Amino acid sequence: MLKVGLTGGIGCGKSTVSALFFELNIPIIDADEIAHQLVKPGQPALTEISKLFGDQVLNSDGTLNRAMMRDLVFSDPMQKQRLESILHPLVYTVMQQKIDRLAAPYCIASIPLLFETQMAHFVDRILVIDCPVAMQIERVERRDGLDKARIQSIIESQVNREFRINHAHDVIDNSESGIDLAEDVKKLHTRYLSISASLVAN
Repeated sequence: MLKVGLTGGIGCGKSTVSALFFELNIPIIDADEIAHQLVKPGQPALTEISKLFGDQVLNSDGTLNRAMMRDLVFSDPMQKQRLESILHPLVYTVMQQKIDRLAAPYCIASIPLLFETQMAHFVDRILVIDCPVAMQIERVERRDGLDKARIQSIIESQVNREFRINHAHDVIDNSESGIDLAEDVKKLHTRYLSISASLVAN
């Protein structure tokens, strides 16, 4: 099966594009969704996180305090690295397990930190969702209510826009209207079906 890695900076519209592929009956394996599942109460990853960072990162009901965790990791690169050393290997393991159970011409593996985790080899093809940094900041500010300084720190913790574009097989410019976006996805869908068919033939 052809594995297409969908990635892009915060606020670039990865979820929107994933939803458009899903409407075309293409399975989406989402790294963020898996990470959320892995840190639910009772999961080994949450136990490891609380051991490493202390009970301060837990809410009174035992769930992960995501706001506190985000503040911790984006203010201290070492803490960020410690968290990722727990989560990222588990996320990729679960992703591969889910992909192995699929029966489809291709799938979308939505991985926001594909380059940052140095896992580009995990997928066969890389699709980058792109938009200007100013637009990223505006969208995240509106969506999440974060201040500009926090958003900027998140953007700076990720690879830059030029790096993503230079290492992509395909790029969708998500600074335009939704109609154009849907058309772009349909064109890529046709291309990926063709690539998948040629892989099967060979």
